[in-house]
Amino acid sequence: MFPGLLQCLLLSFAFSQNPPDSGVFLLSGGTVHTISGPVIENGSVLVRDGRIIGVGRGLHAPDGATVIDIHGQHVYPGMIDSAGMPGLEKSDGHELGLLNPQLRVETAVNPDSDEIALARANGVTSVMVLPQGELLAGQMSLVHMGGDSGRDSKLGGGVAVHLLFPAIATTPVPPHESFEDDEDPGTALPPEPVDRAVAKKDYDEKIRALNHFFDEARRYRHAKPAIKDARYEALLPVIEGATPLFVTAIREREIREAIAFSVKQKIRIILADAYECYKVIPLLKSHNIAVVLGPPLSLPLTEDDPYDRSYTTAGELSKAGIRFSIGTFSYRQGRNLPYQAAAAVAFGLAHDEAYKAISLNAAEIFGLGKRFGSIDEGKVADLIVTDGDPLEATTKVTQVFIDGKPVSLETRQKKLADRYAARP
Repeated sequence: MFPGLLQCLLLSFAFSQNPPDSGVFLLSGGTVHTISGPVIENGSVLVRDGRIIGVGRGLHAPDGATVIDIHGQHVYPGMIDSAGMPGLEKSDGHELGLLNPQLRVETAVNPDSDEIALARANGVTSVMVLPQGELLAGQMSLVHMGGDSGRDSKLGGGVAVHLLFPAIATTPVPPHESFEDDEDPGTALPPEPVDRAVAKKDYDEKIRALNHFFDEARRYRHAKPAIKDARYEALLPVIEGATPLFVTAIREREIREAIAFSVKQKIRIILADAYECYKVIPLLKSHNIAVVLGPPLSLPLTEDDPYDRSYTTAGELSKAGIRFSIGTFSYRQGRNLPYQAAAAVAFGLAHDEAYKAISLNAAEIFGLGKRFGSIDEGKVADLIVTDGDPLEATTKVTQVFIDGKPVSLETRQKKLADRYAARP
């Protein structure tokens, strides 16, 4: 029997005898990638009741704890998708109307979605679920991938309000993915061009509506009415600085206008899917604005862009000292999050910074760095165990713990593979 297979069987036996569903367990003897600090060879991670209570060498398991031998394997913090839509149907994730900051997207997430199981099996333990709409689309929520979205979303519900900043777009930017199954990107038709006068009219209407809504919310804040308005109530944390505005602004003009809007309104913003942010790096730095990049494995936005434009932006932001993370902005591609980060490594991003972009950076950008994103004492025990570098496509995720509980790595694809592999 192969040593790796024997080890997996022994681990499975250990779980069946004394599963660490709640209580104490020790991951012992592996290479611990804390992300916040140095790599610990032959290290261990001690977990109690969903929290990390020890990290280092020579840790001893308390009486009654489960010891899981992971010699020859690696432990990383679970990956965080900074902007994704797993478990959503397009009709549920895209709300009609311009101004809906009160809507909470996690209520529409289907925890039994195949896409959640796939992402989880590849090491993604949390996702900032992104609502879509016309202007103010609703509240993003941190959803754990453990399967109980109603409970887990309470950990980070309302982490940001999503604003799709208005743009005068005569050539609409195509989405990162289509709902057309098996669509060949090479044969997809380009978006229909829009008359500039029509685009300008739409832009002006949205800008007026946005500024008016913020003005109304400030008046509402001072009036303290007896009857609450859910829309204004949802915007108050943004106005007061407690919650950031997650601003989708793709081209340079929208990025500059979004930053100017944030200065005018005295609010904190996170730039999202900011393809042309490389053109305004000094501006980002001067205002200390973080960026959630779209997937690096993307085609150039225009035919004049170099082929590697999407690949190199992460490295440029890192060298400039701009805080950034990576999101898939996808309903179905969450499982490919590590490979999106890996693509940036081949084009100038340091390897350590790449994993940080899908773990600690993501947590810190949304104000959750004290609870998620690295292997440190006191943090939530979202951990993955791998047989190699998780940014490599050949690496297997052997175990996943979310909130200190082991979760199944079973997926629909694996079930089908096992079924057909067993055929004579």
